[in-house]
Amino acid sequence: MVESLKKGSRVTGPAREKLASDLKKKYEGGSSIRALAESTGRSYGFVHRMLTESGVQLRGRGGATRGKKATAAASS
Repeated sequence: MVESLKKGSRVTGPAREKLASDLKKKYEGGSSIRALAESTGRSYGFVHRMLTESGVQLRGRGGATRGKKATAAASS
């Protein structure tokens, strides 16, 4: 589980790698950047940067709410 960090505290070394790994796993599991930011006590920008540094393919806006219905309707 991603522990809450003191806002503005520097995260380096193994702690940064673990946080990046946890964020990546949760984001790929469907959590939004905003939800991750709130759960860790960090900013949206911090979480976004950690995810991009981890090589995550970011979803488009509203990506978590779009499902097979949207793609099925488009192909009909």
